[in-house]
Amino acid sequence: MTVIKFAEPLFLYLLVIVAGMIAFYVLKQQKTNASLQMPGLQAFGNTGNTFRNYLRHILFALRTIAVTLLIIVLARPQKTDIFQDVTTEGIDIVLILDISGSMLARDFKPDRLEASKNVATEFISGRPYDRMGLVVFSGESFTQCPLTTDHAVLINLMREIQSGMIEDGTAIGMGLATAINRIKDSDSKSKVIILLTDGINNRGEIAPATAADIAKTFGIRVYTIGVGTQGMAPYPVQTAFGIQYQNMPVEIDEAILKEIAEKTGGKYFRATDNTKLVQVYSEIDKLEKSKIDVRQFTRKEEKYLLPAIIAFSLLVLEVLLRLTIYRNLT
Repeated sequence: MTVIKFAEPLFLYLLVIVAGMIAFYVLKQQKTNASLQMPGLQAFGNTGNTFRNYLRHILFALRTIAVTLLIIVLARPQKTDIFQDVTTEGIDIVLILDISGSMLARDFKPDRLEASKNVATEFISGRPYDRMGLVVFSGESFTQCPLTTDHAVLINLMREIQSGMIEDGTAIGMGLATAINRIKDSDSKSKVIILLTDGINNRGEIAPATAADIAKTFGIRVYTIGVGTQGMAPYPVQTAFGIQYQNMPVEIDEAILKEIAEKTGGKYFRATDNTKLVQVYSEIDKLEKSKIDVRQFTRKEEKYLLPAIIAFSLLVLEVLLRLTIYRNLT
């Protein structure tokens, strides 16, 4: 970033001299116009002032500009270039998103899955210095995006997620194991997994508690989020007339989600609506802050030479005009 600053800004107060010069010159010009008219001079009424006479004001303009520039020279204008050296110690974060059929429940707007995708996207956008990845699961699990600093690609892949991409079910342990496999070999000083689900583990070959033990072994911190309102929620149900929504009890295995978080040094959150989901991600964002060191360098370059040359040239030009063209008018 480049800015212009003055090393001696107090000299700029001298610009009031320029204002005084202009005021004095205007008053002086008004006094030179005769207020008393004499008879017998009608014959000279059409003579008027010559063009050269009107241009006599150029002399004052040259002097005024020269004085202004000299004051600026005294204030010492400087061109300042500011550079920043940013050193970051980012965090590796893998998001795990449940995409089972129950994530289409309408207790969130427009539904749990879309609400979770939108909030996660904002979370990704707010952490430009971290490597982030994405794992999705339902009856099975797979890596939607490996760890990357290209957040635009990650966000696009996030938007493509839909329920029904893989076999239905809730394999929490498999989802967590897949994420651990993606992040365990990272050389980052801080490795984090954020697991979001709305159900109870009912599929998969790895139990959630076992996956939590593996995460603890690799020093991975797991934050768990249970998504769903308290009580009943409208779930999509396939009927002979197509998909219809029926109120069904919300069942989240909060006990196992809390156990996963406690074992790994993370924290469990319950999000019962869109607003609370935003608050959950905001709290995680505050808990996991990247270390950023910013060092600022400045380079200054004096810029008084050009206005000094212009001011001197204008003064020389004024003197030459007074001694030649305007000799008889001054």
